[in-house]
Amino acid sequence: MFNSKGILRCARYAFMPNKLDLCGPDKNRDILYYCETQEVDKGLSLILKEFQVLYPYLKFIAYSNQIKDPFDERVIEAYWIGNQLLENIDKSRLYNHLANEQQLKKKLNKKLFKKVTDKISLGAKPHHSFHVLSVLKRTGNVDIMHTLNSMDLCKISWGRIKKVSKTNLEVEYNPLAFENNKLKLDSLINYKVLYQINNSGSIKKPQVNQWISFHWGFACEILNNLQVNNLKKYTLESIQLFNST
Repeated sequence: MFNSKGILRCARYAFMPNKLDLCGPDKNRDILYYCETQEVDKGLSLILKEFQVLYPYLKFIAYSNQIKDPFDERVIEAYWIGNQLLENIDKSRLYNHLANEQQLKKKLNKKLFKKVTDKISLGAKPHHSFHVLSVLKRTGNVDIMHTLNSMDLCKISWGRIKKVSKTNLEVEYNPLAFENNKLKLDSLINYKVLYQINNSGSIKKPQVNQWISFHWGFACEILNNLQVNNLKKYTLESIQLFNST
């Protein structure tokens, strides 16, 4: 048995970076098909296991919470959105995870690796935003440093729908910005998010005033207020860690 609900939820977030050839194998058409049909087989889990940053984090969160299945929906939500599972992380095991499972000791120079691991004692958690905003170097298929724009695209953002069109959603959201050499969430702006590609997507009937999450400019799922609050909480924690060094 496999957790179809958790795997599908994970696929919604993994699709766009895969389409952009940033993470995972060249399987974006397959991932989009699974998201559209919501028919899941072992093929989707095999694809997601090839994401070299994502899957080790899922395994680590699951292990830290005595959950057998890394695709358990609670684990998926913890990594992409944030929830209580992130509070049950052992600091020494997080260090070992970053050094060995994420191979950051090999991928980063000594100075940057130390900057990342120094943040463990300051409260770092295995949330997607931590990896984006603290590692600073893309560690998937593209081996380059992040820019402010790419960090904003790569982190999971939340926005309230203001307008629905055929393929796009206009949302209000807070982009990343620098002020006095510190990272922050800037004032609300209007932003167009893609939610349909070739009549396929993860959100079927979006409505004005609903909250959505989006990743690399593509809508992932409808969020409730608790999920919005959690995503904001862990993103702000990651921003604070960024500003600590």
